[in-house]
Amino acid sequence: MTTYKAPVRDINFVINELLDFNAHYQTIPAGAEATPDMVEAITLEAAKFAEEVLSPLNQVGDEQGCQWNDGEVTTPEGFKEAYQMWVEGGWQGLSHPVEYGGQGLPMSMGLIKSELVGTANWSWGMYPGLSLGAMNTLYVHGTEAQKQLYLSKLCEGTWTGTMCLTEAHCGSDLGQMRSKAEPQADGSYKLTGSKIFISAGEHDLAENIIHIVLARTPGAPEGTKGISLFIVPKFNTTEDGTITDRNGVKCGSIEHKMGIHGNATCVINFDDATGYMLGQENEGLNAMFTFMNTARIGTAIQGLAASELAYQNALPYALDRYSMRSLSGVKNPDKAGDAIIHHPDVRRMLLTARAFAEGGRAMIYDAAKYSDRMVQAESQEDRDAAENELGFLTPILKAFLTETGLESASNAMQVFGGHGFIKEHGMEQIYRDARIATMYEGTTGIQAMDLIGRKVVLDGFKLYGGFCKKLYKFGFKNLISGKRRCYSAKLIGYTLAWNWHTVKMVARASRNRDAVGAASYDFLMYSGYLSMAYYWAMMAEVAANKLAEGGEDKAFYEAKLETAEFYFSRLLPRAKGHAGCMNSSTDSVMAMSLDRFTAR
Repeated sequence: MTTYKAPVRDINFVINELLDFNAHYQTIPAGAEATPDMVEAITLEAAKFAEEVLSPLNQVGDEQGCQWNDGEVTTPEGFKEAYQMWVEGGWQGLSHPVEYGGQGLPMSMGLIKSELVGTANWSWGMYPGLSLGAMNTLYVHGTEAQKQLYLSKLCEGTWTGTMCLTEAHCGSDLGQMRSKAEPQADGSYKLTGSKIFISAGEHDLAENIIHIVLARTPGAPEGTKGISLFIVPKFNTTEDGTITDRNGVKCGSIEHKMGIHGNATCVINFDDATGYMLGQENEGLNAMFTFMNTARIGTAIQGLAASELAYQNALPYALDRYSMRSLSGVKNPDKAGDAIIHHPDVRRMLLTARAFAEGGRAMIYDAAKYSDRMVQAESQEDRDAAENELGFLTPILKAFLTETGLESASNAMQVFGGHGFIKEHGMEQIYRDARIATMYEGTTGIQAMDLIGRKVVLDGFKLYGGFCKKLYKFGFKNLISGKRRCYSAKLIGYTLAWNWHTVKMVARASRNRDAVGAASYDFLMYSGYLSMAYYWAMMAEVAANKLAEGGEDKAFYEAKLETAEFYFSRLLPRAKGHAGCMNSSTDSVMAMSLDRFTAR
């Protein structure tokens, strides 16, 4: 089975030495309580909970899975007890307002917690993780009465939340949605319809489940412009939260899946279920984006988690497995073979996972600062600015980190050889659990089209241009005075190439609309490799400066520099291949006629 040790030293490096969370917290109201001592204490307690409570349940959840019986779902052994400990610890409302039962700490503190929980046991972590999306949506779009009733219970953790979008016939094309909401005389609605792929949609962990549901009101416009958002509880309640009778909500079945067996993925049927509008009529999709963006950042963490867990569990095996002799000479003369970590290709796979894990952590934690600014903004202008900058990064984080997380999981299985393919060591579980991440909350292709279509072209290149300026500013500054000037030079060169390829792609799209779609995946992956290069260049500068100062943790900083060298030498060059694909003929993708697809 897999084991997990929280990477507290690297987390502290990122939040203290790289991104200076302490200075950041001094600029936002919620940061007053987030002193360095408080942050350290919470991180250590979350790490302890993840290591001692959740990690041992990871394989249990995979083997037992969730059990469905006549609409009721039972979670794996130990899940319910762990969740009760979670509630008693006050973890759910860590980053939500005190007036609704939260602890009022910055959103970024919750992200640290989410990484630790998710890496230890992704299936379990999805139950409180889905609740976070519901909480954020209620906080931004709910009435005060809705916040007092629903948000308070969600902050306690005694109720959980879900996101109900997908229907069997339409998938990601929400404009085809058929679920209906009929208005009632008392201001409520009766919802009828069926939703699929609802993570944490039914379980035995909490007293109530609050479904956030997309549906159409009578006479609503066709397509996405006619969608509204509703709060639909599993159990009806009084105004003070006392549970009364069962609502018209039932789990029709749960899916039999490749991975994340410990989390129930449900078909949820609404049969004249009582619901309440959340936000404005026909503006439900815009409101739901609050939830979806929370979920997309959460899914990016799943990519990071896969890389981290894969590295942690493949490394000990590579150190202790002896097979063949090293090409550069005998390393373990007392053994029949040398430890496989001496073989270059094994090192390549391990370093790839490590580079993606540590680079991904820096990317996500920096993005979390935008979340803090967005929630704590004192003006709508500041809130919009932070939301837009985070929105630009979101598809890169979600798609790139889940793709690289899956690669890391695959490589870790390969380190084990045939042993990686069997359940005993747990490596194949990491891969199976991670596989869904590239599909959740919009596939990689959908994220790619969102990035190039909405976040670059339709935005008029403003956010894209602002991001490029940040890369250039760091690159030119450190090209002059930095200790790792070679990385700054590469960062500048790859950014210039990114600009050139983007202009060429958009120019081609003015003549052929398929050009953007054909190039979008490669554009996103180039964006991901370039973005991670920026953070590895930053980390290398910090590490080099720390080594120059002397002091403790020499091995940590030297390893950071060596991993940075691996990233720039072995991983960043992949971007050139994506650039070549971006600029290749659209006909190579679109010219084949439909009858030729079957001519084989």
